[in-house]
Amino acid sequence: MADAWPGSAAAAAWSRGYYPMADTTQPPESGWHSEADERAFESGTIVRSGKLPTTAITQGKVAWRSGSTLSRPLMEPNTAYQSFAHYSSKGPRLTVTGVKLGETTITTNRGTATVPAWLFTLDGYDAPLKRVAVTPSKLPEPPIGRAPQGSAGGLWSIARLAGTAADGRSLTVRATHGACDDGPVVNVLETDESIVLYASVTGARSGPCSAQLIEQNVRVELRQPLADRVVLDALTARPVPYGD
Repeated sequence: MADAWPGSAAAAAWSRGYYPMADTTQPPESGWHSEADERAFESGTIVRSGKLPTTAITQGKVAWRSGSTLSRPLMEPNTAYQSFAHYSSKGPRLTVTGVKLGETTITTNRGTATVPAWLFTLDGYDAPLKRVAVTPSKLPEPPIGRAPQGSAGGLWSIARLAGTAADGRSLTVRATHGACDDGPVVNVLETDESIVLYASVTGARSGPCSAQLIEQNVRVELRQPLADRVVLDALTARPVPYGD
């Protein structure tokens, strides 16, 4: 995988595309008023007061500090709202009272970019909850084939990148494992252009087992800071996406 990536069509597509490498939903810059509000945000216990408007704007511009720009489809406000509002159960909750189109900055595969964002007004807050409004580019086709089912040498999938340390020297990924093992193990192969992650499980036990695919956070230490290197999954032979 590491050898196939440099100079490939996939690498070229990745370098031209827009791929967020940080959360696309951003809490109010002023911070949460209480731990209850923070828990409501983390659990998606968010409701709205009234209907959200529609928009006739269909495209938005991603602008990098290098001067490069890219036009990407713009999601509707209701679609953006549904991406972070999942539950309306009793107890602490946040209430969205309005929305308007603005912008924010986000870390991407090509550095920091300014992007359109839906700015959701929250009851009791002066600063908005921001949701990036433009959709990511489609992940490129891998430069090599995915390992056939059953012949992957014990490889397991890495669902997504969950975070990067401030100094870039470690990653947190959501690795998968089953119900009859001791959990995932993630190893890394670093090159100048890529970081290839290859996941497996430890303590696998034979016998009857429920068919579950469990995700678990795993921290991966790097020899050098991440910088602009691409993070690849050895099983799928594709970049590891951030978030869902």
